[in-house]
Amino acid sequence: MTTVVSDTAIEQRTEPTTDLPEVRFPAEVAPADARELSKQFFDRLQDLEEGTHAYQYARNTLIEMNMSMVRYVARRYRNRGDDMEDIVQVGTIGLIKAIDRFDLTREVEFSTFAIPYILGEMKRFFRDTGWAVHVPRRLQELRSDLAKAKEQLHNKLDRDPTVHELATHLNLSEDEVIEGIVAANGYTAGSLDTPTDSAPAEQSRTVADLIGEEDPAMEKVENLQTLAPLMEKLDAREHRLIELRFGQELTQAEIGAELGVSQMHVSRLLSRTLGKLRAGMLTER
Repeated sequence: MTTVVSDTAIEQRTEPTTDLPEVRFPAEVAPADARELSKQFFDRLQDLEEGTHAYQYARNTLIEMNMSMVRYVARRYRNRGDDMEDIVQVGTIGLIKAIDRFDLTREVEFSTFAIPYILGEMKRFFRDTGWAVHVPRRLQELRSDLAKAKEQLHNKLDRDPTVHELATHLNLSEDEVIEGIVAANGYTAGSLDTPTDSAPAEQSRTVADLIGEEDPAMEKVENLQTLAPLMEKLDAREHRLIELRFGQELTQAEIGAELGVSQMHVSRLLSRTLGKLRAGMLTER
């Protein structure tokens, strides 16, 4: 049996069916010990049949023993404002990919092999979730290429490059470059609640206070939306009365002549019909 370290984390016996030490608490194994143990587990893993209990034990133990690498890489992003638990989770995906693809015959330390995978998953996570609005993946990648190209050409030309120069540098069309520049505007978005000055909070005005005003037409739209189903409930004479008064804009006298009734009768009919609609709108609201 292989000599093991950290007795609190590892039993001094082998796990059944694996010929490997039984690691009681893989997450508590010190990084230095994890490196040595990982070599044993990788050596055995390549001979085990995928899907068996022995294979799962070896693979899961490797994952848990090497989580310290994920947390180490994640710490460099602790000031980004993202949930650290989310960053660790996506980093773990990279660790698992590295474990599944690692080959001891390459004679390279597992940490050297795994960290690029872990970093790659974290960067993909930031790229996919860091945009204020959704844009296609190709445009997200183009934003990064444009940023690098702008910096390189600025250093070379000692000025900001033109769209034509960027297109030539990246071997793209000018339309593609313009599309990428426009899409880059979706990477960040300012809040409408952002203060516009340094006054106390109760006195400060926000962006929303300055860029908009109440639109009186909105109330009209809302009224029409509420009124439409109420109009359908009117009888034929009431509907005709509303059409003549507000659709054709006839006077009460003209409506009376049209319907063959007195102006006074038209006035009473209008008052009753409008009262019915008004009551219905108040109920709907």
